[in-house]
Amino acid sequence: MLSQTRPAGSDTLTFLGAIMRNPHQLGAIAPSSKAVARLAASIVPTTPGAVVVELGAGGGVISDAIRDRLPPGGRQLAVEVNEGMVDHLRRSRPWLEVISGDAGDLGKLLREAGLSQADAIVSSLPWTLFEGAQQKRVLEEIAASIVPGGSFSTITTLTVMPFQRFRHFRGLMNSTFATVATLGPIWRNVPPALVYTGVTADNRLAGEVTGG
Repeated sequence: MLSQTRPAGSDTLTFLGAIMRNPHQLGAIAPSSKAVARLAASIVPTTPGAVVVELGAGGGVISDAIRDRLPPGGRQLAVEVNEGMVDHLRRSRPWLEVISGDAGDLGKLLREAGLSQADAIVSSLPWTLFEGAQQKRVLEEIAASIVPGGSFSTITTLTVMPFQRFRHFRGLMNSTFATVATLGPIWRNVPPALVYTGVTADNRLAGEVTGG
């Protein structure tokens, strides 16, 4: 059905064109594979009406994987800073709510869309292109924008693991979320990739356990 709305290969061509025009804005050399997209989207909840937000939607491969898992009545939004990608997503995926903006302003962008929080957030942001302070700011925005007990997933490649900015980001994941897990690797991605997941603390459950 989706193949009828856009020419075959248009996602990849749009992605590669965006890299050539602005190589410092995208952290990947190629779109994520469908296998990685499915892994990142595996956190999408089954609760009817769930709200799922994607950060750095790019060419839309992960958007499709999220849509495949979205429960009945669910709402799917995508935040993308690259205007060429924004235009492509709006043309190729009219069912997707595309927001042109920066993930560092996530709370504000969600409020403008009539939302306070999301049930899950899926990211392919280029964390190693961000300075440490920017990593912290964006992760804090993400955590504050997820319901208690909600989930976050983000894609990273094995090639960035030796770098200090990746180690800093990995430490921030541990300090930001109640639990963190690693999925993968997916060796057939270019380059091979991992998915990190985080779950926000559910203070409501803690209150029930302690009698608060």
